[in-house]
Amino acid sequence: MVGSIIGTGVFALPSALAPYGPIALVAFVLVTVGALALAVTFGRLSERVPGSGGPYVYAREAFGEFAGFLTAWSYWITAWAGNAAIVVAWVGYVEVFVNKGHHTGASVAIALVGLWLPAIVNLAGVRSIGAFQVVTTVLKFLPLAFMATAGLLFVKSGNFGAFNASGGSALGAVSAAGAIALFSYIGLETASVAAGRVRDPKRNVPRATVYGTLACAAIYLLGTLAVFGTVPHGQLGSSTAPFTDAMNHIAGGTWAGNLVAVAAIISGLGALNGWTMICAEMPMAAARDGLFPSAFAGTRGRGEVPAFGIVSATVLASVLTVISYTRFTQVFTEIVLLSVLTAVIPYLVSAAAQLYWLVLHGREELDRRRFARDVTVTALALAFSYWSIQGSGYQAVYYGLFTVLLGIPVYIWLKRPHARPAAGALTGTAAPLTATEPAHHDEPPLKAARTVRPVGLPTILRRALTPRHLH
Repeated sequence: MVGSIIGTGVFALPSALAPYGPIALVAFVLVTVGALALAVTFGRLSERVPGSGGPYVYAREAFGEFAGFLTAWSYWITAWAGNAAIVVAWVGYVEVFVNKGHHTGASVAIALVGLWLPAIVNLAGVRSIGAFQVVTTVLKFLPLAFMATAGLLFVKSGNFGAFNASGGSALGAVSAAGAIALFSYIGLETASVAAGRVRDPKRNVPRATVYGTLACAAIYLLGTLAVFGTVPHGQLGSSTAPFTDAMNHIAGGTWAGNLVAVAAIISGLGALNGWTMICAEMPMAAARDGLFPSAFAGTRGRGEVPAFGIVSATVLASVLTVISYTRFTQVFTEIVLLSVLTAVIPYLVSAAAQLYWLVLHGREELDRRRFARDVTVTALALAFSYWSIQGSGYQAVYYGLFTVLLGIPVYIWLKRPHARPAAGALTGTAAPLTATEPAHHDEPPLKAARTVRPVGLPTILRRALTPRHLH
């Protein structure tokens, strides 16, 4: 959890938030509250619906196949687009040592190395992933903890600048800064996505989700505050390695900043390592249910490595990275906002799935106090998701919605009558969300594709939008 949440996003975030001024810290606090509400919501959902897939499984079991597909599609975009954002921030710290002139061609080459090295580690198998993740998490947590504690002793009020430096309204600044800050928490759902590979998931996944988010929240808030207070505001906005600059101001010289740069480089590789696995896990779960191209369902080796999902996601992230360096002016911020928009959609649907279950069965299965608490937390997570979409800005919403809706033709292609697998060939990913859902394993196998009666598009969409327990 910590390894996937803390990437290089937190190391680059102070520079992205600097144009808004210290009011961005207010936004960070609000985002932290919303992220914790989402973490608790995912914890509750993982207890109820065990197995890999995370938001995809929750959406599918609550609202039907079409909602499940769009959630998986949106999250898949988030995963590989997020890797592009992580590697852009990672390059900024690599260039503390090499390519100090930030030449575009060299930056792109460094970024591609950062994307493909974790892909190779993932292709080696899950055991390699776990060992690599533990090492990188420990190494990167220490310097962040230092900045979040000792770094606070060097804060100077004159470095903060104007409270609201955006030039707009306070509400607009908080919303815009909040959308950027949310990127640092993307990954709080990763334990639920890979729950099928976790020992005792009903116990460990909720704990990892909530405790991991709490640990990251403390580091994020205090560490960002320390950077804002140790680097002059005018310098912070143009910095490509803000934590390095902060350590140089604290210790004098460059040796301390170089150590932080090394930690950020290790951190980025660890985050890319974890997210490369997530890029393949959710599509694999959806593909095994016939709701994603079948190539994503295949695995290789004793570790059952989803090789196609890993390679395809890394290729797409590489393409987006190259385009970003050659077309975008604010490379990190532009990709971050796109990733946040596509991530919030699965978050919103997951919170809605939890609220749906509470409305249908909460009063029957929970005592009054637990029911009221879960409803309050879930409603907060839902409201936070809507607020995050609003704060992403028109451009991010436009491009994000466009890429999400591109999945509809893919869904229609997947639901072609001759493309549907036999019912006995489906591999389930989770227990049903509601106790009223009928079992499907007793259904007779489908006939050969040539004998299947054609189904029109209206019928396909009607079936997809109908909750499974009503079929």
